[in-house]
Amino acid sequence: MRNLLILGGGYGGFRVIQKLLTSTSMRDITITLIEKEPYHSLKTEFYALAAGTVADKHLRLAFPNDVRLELKFEKVTEIILEEQQVKLSNGEYLEYDDIVIGLGCEDKYHNVPGASENTLSIQSMGRARKTYHVLQKIRPEGTIAIVGGGLSGVELASELRESRPDLNVKLYDRGKNILSMFPAKLYNYVTEWLIENGVEIISEANITKAEKTVLYNHGNPINVDAIIWTAGIQANQIVRQLDVEKDSIGRVLVTKYHHIPGYDNAFVVGDCAALDHAPSAQLAEGQAEQIAFLLLKKWNGEKFPEEMPRIKLKGVLGSLGKKHGFGLMGEKALTGRVPRVLKSGVLWMYKHHSGV
Repeated sequence: MRNLLILGGGYGGFRVIQKLLTSTSMRDITITLIEKEPYHSLKTEFYALAAGTVADKHLRLAFPNDVRLELKFEKVTEIILEEQQVKLSNGEYLEYDDIVIGLGCEDKYHNVPGASENTLSIQSMGRARKTYHVLQKIRPEGTIAIVGGGLSGVELASELRESRPDLNVKLYDRGKNILSMFPAKLYNYVTEWLIENGVEIISEANITKAEKTVLYNHGNPINVDAIIWTAGIQANQIVRQLDVEKDSIGRVLVTKYHHIPGYDNAFVVGDCAALDHAPSAQLAEGQAEQIAFLLLKKWNGEKFPEEMPRIKLKGVLGSLGKKHGFGLMGEKALTGRVPRVLKSGVLWMYKHHSGV
């Protein structure tokens, strides 16, 4: 009986489990999932949880109930690749035959003094919930600073306009414009929407320090009631500590078969893997499906294909509150109500068709 250990029940780990348990060719295999939370979380919607427009119960999915799947709700503290072991926070060591590492990402603070200690986050369910509680206690006409004008920062800023229209929302971005990864048609549309809805955008920002209620831009202090950090990510600390080759944000450089070079039984999925595309739930799921395919090949004594197919990404959809949105589907830029409806539909499908 071979034991597959999956670290992390995010989009990647969850999809590996789904694909394996529904396969008719999985025999004599047990799967052990290590996850600190007793549910799968819809991380792409944590901005709404922080803003108070969605309750956390709507962002949770149960893990499959299957005799072949063992669930351990613990934190991983160390991965020992040479000994094929994982250490848990309760002191327990688990051995494995194969492992899928999908521990996700953390905020990257770019060595800004005080940022890790004094800013709020939406990187986990617990931290997004804490952000919500802090925001709800802020006085009317209070000021919220959001650092980072990427997808997360924009969606959070727009959602806050609906949940707390009394607040002053400032969005800081180091670029000349927000959403710099998108075409001009999209970032211009989003910029106009935010300005029309009372969000102040501060471009070419250089955050030099963060205190609890003071943000320093180019060294100049700005008094605020709370600071939310959405200015970049890095791989989970446990992954960053691995003695393997990694990129500048700690993601593992993997082979075309998604495993660590020299460790063909150790696969890496999602935000922990250095891939050609920007990190996303969609990318993690596409990678996970390939990993499940490769594991089944390996367990059945079959050779891997010479080349792996390219992971096809359908596009990116973003929200501007509950009625407007933006997106990029292939080369086509979408703005207005259509991309918002599409995003709601994608989320509904995921929540209602993710069972095993």
